[in-house]
Amino acid sequence: MWNKNRITDLLGIEYPIFQGPFGGGLSTVELTTTVSKLGGLGGYGAYTLSPQEIYDADQQIKSITDKPYNLNLWVNDHDIIDQEHTENQYKKAVEIFKPYYDSLSIEVPPLPPSFESRFQNQLQVIFDIKPKVFSFMFGLLDPEIIERLKSQGTVVVGNATTVDEAIALENIGVDVIAASGFESGGHRPSFLEKAELSTTGTFALIQLVKDKVKTPLVAAGGIANGRGIAAAMTLGAEAVQIGTAFLATEESGALPIHKEFLFSEAAKSTTLSRAYTGRLGRGITTEITRKLLTATDQTLPFPLQTTFIASMRKAALEQKKHELVFFWSGQIAPILKHKTASTLMRSLIEESNELMG
Repeated sequence: MWNKNRITDLLGIEYPIFQGPFGGGLSTVELTTTVSKLGGLGGYGAYTLSPQEIYDADQQIKSITDKPYNLNLWVNDHDIIDQEHTENQYKKAVEIFKPYYDSLSIEVPPLPPSFESRFQNQLQVIFDIKPKVFSFMFGLLDPEIIERLKSQGTVVVGNATTVDEAIALENIGVDVIAASGFESGGHRPSFLEKAELSTTGTFALIQLVKDKVKTPLVAAGGIANGRGIAAAMTLGAEAVQIGTAFLATEESGALPIHKEFLFSEAAKSTTLSRAYTGRLGRGITTEITRKLLTATDQTLPFPLQTTFIASMRKAALEQKKHELVFFWSGQIAPILKHKTASTLMRSLIEESNELMG
């Protein structure tokens, strides 16, 4: 049976289908619970939330379903070096982005205030609420933290974009490794090398990692139907994580115009860019990502670039100048069909049953 393996047994789920845990307000209680109730693993990205907001979201999810779900945080939640570096990057960003602000008839914003890491406070909530599944990105946790999480009954999932990252995650004792190929939409969660140097495709990455680690693997990136699931599992994955296809559903927190773009001709072209957040991420190609394709040193450090861009994004949406908005998307978007999470999940299960039995 394709849907019975180490991961489904460990997590207590019926189908080895993970919903990508989107950050930045794109995750919703409705999406997470819909996927979990249908036998998959719903995901909730919480890296932008306060500890109280994480607690509240967890309570809402648990009031709707007792099925497992994945709560996701970022270990390294900023790239700020020091004030002098930030000020120098701000000057470069102003130079590059001023024409776009001018085209929207708005002022270039001042240098955003600095950012203090919130991860340690967020992590304390994980110990308090004891979720069934906790996943982390952009770094490693102390093995003692991993052991403490596991001792409270939490299954721990780490995210890797290279073989070396997967080996590092296995060495600290994670239960499951999500191997994220460069086809994926959203941020690249690389942590040992620059993200630009960590761009292996999903199906190559699964085979390379499978050869080096014994930890169960989740394939993430370029998967949106049963054929993708069958291919990933044939190559050694024991589960898949699907992001863009769930992001496009009614239940996600993405804006209606974002979902419209995911089903449009524009989704045929995606770009990896630092232009919109300061970290490398994949979204639908825009005028800005074309111009800044190689200009990796002309943005503010994450997440200050997100703050810097916020007023431009808001104005561009209001003025319907969508060429200036970056809509997260993976490369698989052109084959998307389903607009609700329930129909997508049922289709994934049916197609996988037909192909793998």
